[in-house]
Amino acid sequence: MLQIRLHGRGGQGVVTAAEMLSLAAFLEGHYAQAFPSFGSERTGAPVVAYARIDDKEIRTHEPILAPDTVVVQDRTLLTALDVFAGISPTGYAVINSADPAEQIVPELCARLPKGHVLTVPATDFAMQKIGRPLPGAPMLAAMAAATGVLKLESVQKSFQSRYPGKVGDANAETAALAYEYIMNVKNGGSHA
Repeated sequence: MLQIRLHGRGGQGVVTAAEMLSLAAFLEGHYAQAFPSFGSERTGAPVVAYARIDDKEIRTHEPILAPDTVVVQDRTLLTALDVFAGISPTGYAVINSADPAEQIVPELCARLPKGHVLTVPATDFAMQKIGRPLPGAPMLAAMAAATGVLKLESVQKSFQSRYPGKVGDANAETAALAYEYIMNVKNGGSHA
């Protein structure tokens, strides 16, 4: 079972991203679940959501304390919370930032295998295509590219089915930008 923990702030679509992640997995024939964990429900407050993907029925519903993958939609949480607590020693971390991972989380880069800690300018991509700072689709696509767990097309279809028309298409475009960005970095390209 693949366990994913998503961190962000209220208003960034963290809960929606977890739901879209489970829908993308479902579209590929997997069992999946997504659920939020709310503290104070207000814009800007830290929010955590969880998703699980498996090839058999998922019966557990507890919060994920030992994630295989951590997705951080808001870089400011890196100094506010221990967002990487419990991450698997072979896990992946995907952070919304234009700066290279080695600059912002050098200790995590040293702890996880090379290429398992990646950054992507998801908010920049969202502003380009959506016109709002909603990093969900690009973050999920970046996670898909980093881990190989999901196909880009599944991430795109999940957003297009939830938001038919221009909004879904714009999210699909941001997803493609992020996916290509991560594939470039993984293939030896630079953060650009």
